Amino acid sequence: MPIPPKAAAIAAALAVVAGLGAAWYFSAGTGEADVFAQCRRGVVGGGSGAIGGPFTLVDENGKTVTDKDVITKPSLIYFGYTYCPDVCPIDNARNAEAVRLLDERGYDVTPVFISVDTDRDTPELLREFTDILSPKMIGLTGSKEQIAAASKAYRTYFKVQDPGDPYTLIDHSTQTYLVFPDIGFVEFFNRDTSAEDEADRVACFVDAWKSEQKQN
Repeated sequence: MPIPPKAAAIAAALAVVAGLGAAWYFSAGTGEADVFAQCRRGVVGGGSGAIGGPFTLVDENGKTVTDKDVITKPSLIYFGYTYCPDVCPIDNARNAEAVRLLDERGYDVTPVFISVDTDRDTPELLREFTDILSPKMIGLTGSKEQIAAASKAYRTYFKVQDPGDPYTLIDHSTQTYLVFPDIGFVEFFNRDTSAEDEADRVACFVDAWKSEQKQN
């Protein structure tokens, strides 16, 4: 995707930073022990509700689903669109490769792709896109209102450059979010993270999650 206009880039950065900063604030303010502390490389904590939350969307088979239907195991969530010329295919291919590496090590993680392109990304197009990348990847779309609500919940940013143009590009944030059933958001990965590094870090989070479940 070409570099977005300066104003759009600043807005995207501010939206993401504000959301991640809020996650740290609410997590740190709870006074609760962070079971994932050994897995983190930054200060952002999850499970506070600052990032993520309930959503209702449409899956790649045309079925209306909620977050409870989709996030049934550790999941990697990415917001983008199928017409994206380079960033989205590269980022989602990275996530798919990380999931493949995790599979080889016995970790069951679901890659999820949520399209912010409500005008062009039909369930059929999403299914074709996700099937190419990973048989485990779930594609989600929805109405403008549904996508806006999901994007707001995850503190992501997107802006259609030229509404009405069938070839328009869409500026969007590019973080990948690691979420767990019941817990929700626990960590994010920037696009400069390699598949191998992402797999290692996700494995750490999954191990800590399973350990906590056994203790409870």
